[in-house]
Amino acid sequence: MYKRILLAYDGSETGQKALLQSKELAQWMAAELHLISVVPMYVEGAGIDGGFVIPEQAPDAGLAAQQAVLDEGLRMLRDAGHDASGVVLTGDVVTEITDYAAKIEADLIVVGHRHRQNWVARWWGGSNSKSLVEQAGCSVLVVISHQE
Repeated sequence: MYKRILLAYDGSETGQKALLQSKELAQWMAAELHLISVVPMYVEGAGIDGGFVIPEQAPDAGLAAQQAVLDEGLRMLRDAGHDASGVVLTGDVVTEITDYAAKIEADLIVVGHRHRQNWVARWWGGSNSKSLVEQAGCSVLVVISHQE
């Protein structure tokens, strides 16, 4: 059913749960497994000079940190016998994931998602998972965990 699985991996608890499920699915389906980690870009205020900026840390530090997270995820998969590949990208999280999924012709995108218990946090926080489901050109598996 699935030949190429793309895991959007950030090293978080939900990301690690998603990694475990991706690993099992890939093994069961004999599918290729790809990891992607995205360093998000944030939009500055709507001024004349507004545009995309990388968070406070230096761009190289953000990329290096995400590369370390990705390398750890790849190591876990390779230790389990999977020949996984991975890449770190910079940009809008949902756009980068969907574009990369299209590029590798992924059949399934796997992503972790934290349920927020507090209604204010649910209302205030955006959902990359929700946007991903809307924009993806393939199936999306959202691995859920709960957050207090």
